[in-house]
Amino acid sequence: MTMNAAPTSGGQTASFAIVTTLFFTWGFITSVIDPLIPSVRAIFHLSFAESMLTQFAFFVAYGVVSLPAARLVARLGSATAVMMALCVMLAGCLLMPVATYVSAYALVLVALFVIAGGVTVLQVAANPLAAALGRPERSHLRLTLSQAFNSLGTVAGPYFGAMVMLRGGVFAGGGGAAARAQSLRQIDTSFFIVAGLIIALTGFIFLVRKSLAAGDTAPADGADTRVIRALRSPWALFGGLAIFLYVGAEVSIGSMMINFLHQTDVMAVTLEAAGKLLALYWLGAMVGRFAGSAAMTRIPAARLLTGVAVGAALLCLGACLTGGPVAGIIALCIGLFNAIMFPTIFTLTLERSSASAAATSGLLCMSIVGGAVLPPLTGLLADRLNLHLAFLLPMAAYGAIAVFAAAAARTVPSGVSAVARSAH
Repeated sequence: MTMNAAPTSGGQTASFAIVTTLFFTWGFITSVIDPLIPSVRAIFHLSFAESMLTQFAFFVAYGVVSLPAARLVARLGSATAVMMALCVMLAGCLLMPVATYVSAYALVLVALFVIAGGVTVLQVAANPLAAALGRPERSHLRLTLSQAFNSLGTVAGPYFGAMVMLRGGVFAGGGGAAARAQSLRQIDTSFFIVAGLIIALTGFIFLVRKSLAAGDTAPADGADTRVIRALRSPWALFGGLAIFLYVGAEVSIGSMMINFLHQTDVMAVTLEAAGKLLALYWLGAMVGRFAGSAAMTRIPAARLLTGVAVGAALLCLGACLTGGPVAGIIALCIGLFNAIMFPTIFTLTLERSSASAAATSGLLCMSIVGGAVLPPLTGLLADRLNLHLAFLLPMAAYGAIAVFAAAAARTVPSGVSAVARSAH
């Protein structure tokens, strides 16, 4: 660990609190896209598949930016990288009103990609910071707490977005130019508010930048951190596929949930009300993280992952085969089963991969690009079939994750890393 100054315990606590707000921020911004989808679909008269390109534009940044982000953080240090990431996110937020002013959906997608590029750098820098700012023996507790605030952001984001973007304008029955302009301005309002949050955070980060610099860590001597090394490990590839499918399934369901609940054969609620109900999907994930952590003290992680993956697949099947409020409740409950998937897939893979932890982690982070690929395919199914049957694609993804988990349960870890041990 490099250290510019000897930070006090109080200074580290303050720095950790600021870093935790970063987790909340990117969770909030990521989930604001869910109510943005029905908004742009109505404003620009898009198909489901076309509206899902919002998620493609956002999550493809993980595949494009992850590796440059890692090099950037290593070169500039965490504090500088975080401030740069926030500035990039701010630029994306301010590009959104330009996109709505010229009424160009393609420019909306560009703005989302820019925001996501900043979020990617932010994640690369903030995850190790959360673990490093404090006593080493409590690093897992700090990272878990930060992740809980990330989940809180994903609960608040859809509620806020629905309240601002999915009322009035084209959603009040107006089809004219004035109604369309009003809805476009509401998108502007959402991203201006997010921009204000980012400006405030950038100021706080600047004030505590020296304390944050104390959290910078260097890779272990002799470790090959190149992601290409992970491509030679079957377990790293298997885990990467599981992360790809998990993120794709979770984002696909969140992306179509508002339109699904809005249907007359499900809950028949307004899009604004459906957007607020979507917060329950993400709330389930937040509650499930705490419940899952408690369950892991008694149930092996791989076995628990098998159970929740099968449960999520069955709930997707239930959403396909049922109707009315029951179908809506079933769909919302999938969030609870999603809760432990990402961290559990991550640690199970680290335990079994023959590549270094850094190389394996890099591959797994790149696999988040699944959030760019599966949502448009799910939207295509919704266009060709219907929103009920679109749940078949996430169902298949959860089935594959169950296969990964069952295989992990039958495999003895090849060498449990310190990171993996601390996560169990």
